Amino acid sequence: MSHDAVAARPRIHELDAVRGMALCGILVVDIWQITDMSATVAPGIIDPARHVLSVLFEGRFFPIFSFLFGLSFALFLDSAPRRTDRPRLVLARRLVALGVLGAVHHVFQPGEVLLPYAIVGLVILLPAAGLPRWILLLAGAAGTVGVALTLGGGLAMVPGLFLLGLAADRFGILDQLRDRGWLLALAFAASVPAAVFAGMWEFRTPYLELWTSVAAPVAGLLGALAYSTGFLLFLRTDTGEVCSEVLEPMGRMALTNYVSATALILVADPWLGLSGSTRYGSLLGSVAAIILVQALFSSYWLRWFRYGPIEWIWRCLTWWQLVPNLRTREERRQPAVIAGAPRW
Repeated sequence: MSHDAVAARPRIHELDAVRGMALCGILVVDIWQITDMSATVAPGIIDPARHVLSVLFEGRFFPIFSFLFGLSFALFLDSAPRRTDRPRLVLARRLVALGVLGAVHHVFQPGEVLLPYAIVGLVILLPAAGLPRWILLLAGAAGTVGVALTLGGGLAMVPGLFLLGLAADRFGILDQLRDRGWLLALAFAASVPAAVFAGMWEFRTPYLELWTSVAAPVAGLLGALAYSTGFLLFLRTDTGEVCSEVLEPMGRMALTNYVSATALILVADPWLGLSGSTRYGSLLGSVAAIILVQALFSSYWLRWFRYGPIEWIWRCLTWWQLVPNLRTREERRQPAVIAGAPRW
């Protein structure tokens, strides 16, 4: 059966905007990892600018990105049976293709997440997809909070965050958030003071103790919750809708933008001189420049095409056939991202 034979589930555009926001935050950390910028000004003394950026960005956006991957996994698995009688095989092929891309990307960015995402998806997420939703929720919470409190977070939290994303779909959280904005407001109101307190805890923890302290992963999770719920509330405002129109195309082309950011950083670094330095002002300038380039490119590309360049290749490999990508004349007359999109 053709993958386009049945109408796909309507795209949730707010999630694209949140994904785009998470990409922007991840970029800050990626740049100093890829260029191996110095974190200290003297042995055991962290650079003040790096310290502030760590508390604002490090570990805050990666959980959002990982949670959304698990949620997208569930949405794909829900819609795949309408297009094929072997949805798990299709999804497994999708994850294998992601793993191959991740393996290539890993050569240029050893800290990249695509290969771990593919492995966790195949080993944990795919087998767990049929479990009861309460088991998914409990396992996800244990795999996220428990890991943060014991193993120190990072990639070790990916399985838990994936399962939480899967559980969110099974519990219908998206529909509840659309209809009950007060849940978002409540989560935001509760998470902000907790995130501020945990951030202060992380900031006051001596640099050499951060490697063994649970301050950073706990603060990261609480910060991720505050950022995501606050941003979803912001999207309900007029200004938020304008911001969403910029970030949604980036989120729809998250894979292309994530990989291309690595290329842009590697190409620009010889001129920027970030490697081994503490030039965090230049880092922020680089972040702004890359976001501007990617926002313009994503918006323009999606006026003419349905999927980003790498997303299209990934989709073709997923369905094992050539997928039409060029938008029709009628589609091009409408906004590329927000046409027909339900607003929260």
